Amino acid sequence: MRRALAQAHAARDLGEVPIGAVIVRENELYTEAHNLTRTNADPTAHAELIAIREAARKLGDWRLTGTTMYVTLEPCAMCAGAMVLARVQRLVFAAFDPKAGMTGSLGCIVQDTRLNHRLQMTSTVLEQESAELLRAFFKERR
Repeated sequence: MRRALAQAHAARDLGEVPIGAVIVRENELYTEAHNLTRTNADPTAHAELIAIREAARKLGDWRLTGTTMYVTLEPCAMCAGAMVLARVQRLVFAAFDPKAGMTGSLGCIVQDTRLNHRLQMTSTVLEQESAELLRAFFKERR
């Protein structure tokens, strides 16, 4: 999660919403990413999707079985859905997102029994650090 937080800081330095993501498998780092929605003028350039795309490219497979994604904010519906489709095994996130989070706050796509894949999930890892980074970013913007 510390590496994901470092990515969130990199996003903030670019003027992006400070969210970072990391994907590992068997303690091997596959990818690190941060939000690039403003930089790329792309509403899908969330840290999680960038990380998924890069990990799939490196692994040479769209199935990311056996991987764990660490992300600094609870994923939105788009990112949670992508994790299910990519067959990510485990999600670890820092702070809950009561306005858009879909892994506990507004719903839980990643553990929906109607879908063909469900993720193991751990929340609130380094929650304070991530939440403070986000609060400070938005406070500066207002």
